[in-house]
Amino acid sequence: MTPGVSIHKRVLHYAYADTDALYRDFQISEDGYNEEQAAKNREQYGSNTRNGRAADTAVYRLRRAFINPFTIILFVLAGVSFITDVLLASNFSRNATTVLIILSMLLISGMIRLIQEMRTKHIADRLSRIIHSDVMVRRGGKWRGISSTELVVGDTIRLFAGNRVPADLRLTAANDLFVSQAVITGESAVLEKNAGRLSGHMVSSYAEYSNIVFMGSAVIGGTGEGVVLAVGEDAVYGGFSGAESMGKNRFDQGANSIAWVMIRFMAVLIPVVFAACGLTKGDWFTAFVFALSVAVGLTPEMLPMVINACLAKGSNAMGQKQTVVKNINAMQGFGSMDILCVDKTGTLTGDTVLLEYYMDILGNESESVLDFAYLNSLYHTGVRNHLDTAVLKYRDLPGCSAHFQEIAAKHPKLDELPFDYDRKFASVLVKDKTENLLIIKGSMDEVCRRCAYIEYKGRRSAMGDEGYLSVHAVVDDMLEDGMKVLAVAYKPLEGERLNTSDETDFILIGYLAFFDAPKKTAEDAIRKLKSLHVGIKVLTGDSKSAAVSVCRRLGIDTSEIMTGREFSHLTEDEMLIRMERTAVFAELSPKQKLEVVQTLQSNGHTVGFLGDGMNDLPAVVQSDVGISVDTAAEAVKESADVILLKKDLNVLEEGILEGRKAFSNMSKYIRITASSNFGNIFSIVIASVFLPFFPMTSVQLLLLNLLYDALCLVLPWDQVDEDTYLQPLEWSGRTLGRFMRFFGPISSIFDIVTFVFLFFVFCPSVCGGSFASLAAGGGQERFIALFQTGWFLESMWTQILILHLLRTRKIPLFQSKPSRSVMLVTTLGILIFTVMTFTPVGHLIGLTSLPPAYFGFLIAVVLLYLLLVTFAKYWYVKKYHELL
Repeated sequence: MTPGVSIHKRVLHYAYADTDALYRDFQISEDGYNEEQAAKNREQYGSNTRNGRAADTAVYRLRRAFINPFTIILFVLAGVSFITDVLLASNFSRNATTVLIILSMLLISGMIRLIQEMRTKHIADRLSRIIHSDVMVRRGGKWRGISSTELVVGDTIRLFAGNRVPADLRLTAANDLFVSQAVITGESAVLEKNAGRLSGHMVSSYAEYSNIVFMGSAVIGGTGEGVVLAVGEDAVYGGFSGAESMGKNRFDQGANSIAWVMIRFMAVLIPVVFAACGLTKGDWFTAFVFALSVAVGLTPEMLPMVINACLAKGSNAMGQKQTVVKNINAMQGFGSMDILCVDKTGTLTGDTVLLEYYMDILGNESESVLDFAYLNSLYHTGVRNHLDTAVLKYRDLPGCSAHFQEIAAKHPKLDELPFDYDRKFASVLVKDKTENLLIIKGSMDEVCRRCAYIEYKGRRSAMGDEGYLSVHAVVDDMLEDGMKVLAVAYKPLEGERLNTSDETDFILIGYLAFFDAPKKTAEDAIRKLKSLHVGIKVLTGDSKSAAVSVCRRLGIDTSEIMTGREFSHLTEDEMLIRMERTAVFAELSPKQKLEVVQTLQSNGHTVGFLGDGMNDLPAVVQSDVGISVDTAAEAVKESADVILLKKDLNVLEEGILEGRKAFSNMSKYIRITASSNFGNIFSIVIASVFLPFFPMTSVQLLLLNLLYDALCLVLPWDQVDEDTYLQPLEWSGRTLGRFMRFFGPISSIFDIVTFVFLFFVFCPSVCGGSFASLAAGGGQERFIALFQTGWFLESMWTQILILHLLRTRKIPLFQSKPSRSVMLVTTLGILIFTVMTFTPVGHLIGLTSLPPAYFGFLIAVVLLYLLLVTFAKYWYVKKYHELL
């Protein structure tokens, strides 16, 4: 098969072909590929990179830094200026200053963003190396672990329980291999795979390809070996790679919401500015250029860079607190999260589960129950869990090793059906002396439901109602004490292959009781999370009694508890209501955990999910912030946004704080800058109607915006008030328009005062007459330069100082102090940009030096402006109960 053949046809072809054809077509030897062959196939079929990672290069970031809607507008302005000021101008009036300034602004803005982007990429690459996923591949005659991104079509790889399938594979060997495609298809069924070729009728769906496993699937149990058919974006399911492929996340939705607010303001203001300038000045071409500059001036140019800096700083801070932030956008999710869903085992309880008792049906210690449980835990190839580990630990006790080795030798494995969350038990078929034994271990209710008999000291009797009553008489007390109890049963079985129809009429022989003590740190962490207004919801597959016992000890509300069976009978309306009231969900399947998360999200919550087992995978992917631990199943780690190097809720509390601080600083920049720019544009509209010239040239307006935005790059390092990060913060543009409409026009009031003072008092006194009375040459040009410089300084001073006023609800500098970097940069900014008007650099863009008398007026206007904004801020917070 050639690379030009559709991947769908390639999958179909090799599903019906034998493995000899596979090895022949891809020229695979018994030793697998060597590095030269791998490089050749990588060039021919592509790399195993997903969701655009292949394009995540320096060239890609260079293009993204310099080519975006706002830089395109600047390019257009530079082109128009070049045509009008250079190409079409006379030799005497030819001037390329405007073009050079705009291009310099483009270069500086792009370079600053590129540096930040490359810095972010470096952090992301470093984090990816920490949590990368390896795969066992046959290369050069040896099995060795390599990064899944290095796989090529034709590689031979091995799969184990807990793996995420790294590419589309045609199986060449399978041993009790079961996979789940829930994460890529939404189907919760566990599928058994084999290495046999398909024959007969054409299959109707990819789920029926029994010898193909698809990229993104999770290995639930067993082992397998296969040849890679497709990698990266060529995979059948489009190179699924975690939560990003499930649709736009909350971060993207919030960013789009903010962008649309800005676009709506542009759509209204730009035509108004164009019409006002054109009608009053009569120069429609210049009015068009000025309207384009307004478009740039209205939008925070450095928005992507400031956001990246805030997120990168937050993720870097988390990296120093035993937390790896894989997806940098998850920092925003931390800031907005108001519900945290957690699994019980290992999160609220310790990672070490102890097998306390192994009992017969009357509660007496029973060695035979332990032996049967040991064989079940030893032979089933599903993802290992705490309970199996606790059972297998008994072989390491002094004097026990030989006994368990003998048990295993006498009972070799024949077949198995792995644990799944519908049956809730694992089945293993082993040989015995005279017959084969089918041994099951799992949920008390599910195992007992399938038992027809009970056995005590070799005597067997019918289960019946009395049998159920005796079972509950033994185990109920242990469940109420918070212990997890599993049932063990067996049955003789003819044949050496298992089928789900065989799982009936078992003989119950006893129970296993495990103790999973609550973590000492969990209660304190839960209290801290509640103080941050993050609700805790426990989603566990454990029994109701065990979940209630642990949650009560940790102070989690257990007044309403819901089991998986109750959940499945809820109507849609009931579900929406019950989700809000219920804090503990027990006996849930993975699909039900997913549905709980989805329901909470549909109720408007930002949901985090902390899990480490394969049963948590769908919910981790669906949640707004998927959280796992470094000891979790590989598939879960790959799908999570955040990896905890220490499984402790206290680390999460620190993550939430960092996320909210990062969000707060992003919000400061967006809201303050957008409202300030809106005020400037509003002032321009008014001034353009009444003034015979532009209150500020397009270049001056663009430069003012760029200089201000450059100062704002320090905001990610600003301090955040405690009352700001105690509440979850919403990332959207829902209230941005209101903030802009409220605070923007306030600055316009003082802009108009400045206009009046400059036009009727200051400029006439300096120039020796009103604008109309001056000569059309140098006199009017001096008048315009003084006016534009005066407003440039007033606008720059108020924009910079308003940062201090609106960055906090409190009184700035006294009740809430900014960081030293913010204080230093804003002070230097005012000083440098004021001095610039006295230098040749200022003269190049039409600014001029001002007499000292103007600065007295400027200080008075700025102080009055800050005083009015202080009162306005107090009123705004009182009415809307928020600022940022």
